[in-house]
Amino acid sequence: MTHPHDHSSNHYFKEWLTPHEVHSHHLKKILVKKKTKFQNAMVSDTYSFGRVLILDGEMQSAQLDEFIYHEALIHPSLTSHPQPKTALILGGGEGATIREILKHPTIEKNAMVDIDSEVIAFCKKYLKTWHQGSFENPKTEIVIGDAKKFIEDSKNKFDIIISDLPSPMEKGPASQLYTIEFYKTLSSRLNSNGIFTLQAGSGNLLQLELHLKLYNTLKKIFPLVRSYSAFIPSFDVPWSFLFCGNSLKRDPFKISAKEIDARLKARNIKSLKFYDGMTHEGLFRIPKYLRTALEKEKGEISLKKPVYFYK
Repeated sequence: MTHPHDHSSNHYFKEWLTPHEVHSHHLKKILVKKKTKFQNAMVSDTYSFGRVLILDGEMQSAQLDEFIYHEALIHPSLTSHPQPKTALILGGGEGATIREILKHPTIEKNAMVDIDSEVIAFCKKYLKTWHQGSFENPKTEIVIGDAKKFIEDSKNKFDIIISDLPSPMEKGPASQLYTIEFYKTLSSRLNSNGIFTLQAGSGNLLQLELHLKLYNTLKKIFPLVRSYSAFIPSFDVPWSFLFCGNSLKRDPFKISAKEIDARLKARNIKSLKFYDGMTHEGLFRIPKYLRTALEKEKGEISLKKPVYFYK
């Protein structure tokens, strides 16, 4: 008789968090697995986290907890802005980033630029609980293309820019979009009171280099940069974000829980499961060891000195 916890003969996806730590996900069924022009992509059903999207061996999104990641990525910036009308997403192929932005009724135009049309196609098909039809919303514009080229060529300016790109891997499609050169160009695409928020690497003590150097790089461009993170169970680590503002008046650290809740109520946003005023205050009260590390960091990420997210 087989022990109920003996899964030795079943299929696992193993995500290496560092060269010495691994998180194994027991797979029920692989729905799609293919090498696109840009990356290795897989959608699977798992026992623990439901349906998941995996890109280049990195867990991108899981049915059970994607709301934590996407609400943390989107709502601090949109709620900190008094009236966000235009938003731009870099990456975000699952459609959940669009979904969360569209919860803010002030948004009039929401553009998304993603390089991989194949990933978008099977996210539309297999990740319907993520996008919930947001790709077809009339406020949404989907651009299939290189986010770097889009930023360089665009003449439009935005109230909100969200970077929901894959982590920078040495041969991945996104590494040039994590450099001071790119961020200087991106800052010129923001309105004077605009906010740029990005997923900014692992908050794991063993993997902090990328986050620390991103913070220091962005501090050279934006007058306001705040680090925050949220624990994502399917990632098995706290995941970090950076909130960057063209104006010190938008400092999320100084907005009270009461004010955040009032803004969410005024915008009639009721469906959130992770983010509210109390959560907002907690997100930006980061621990002492991280504050100390951020203050000490002198490294900068550039085209000549890239930093990659190593597994």
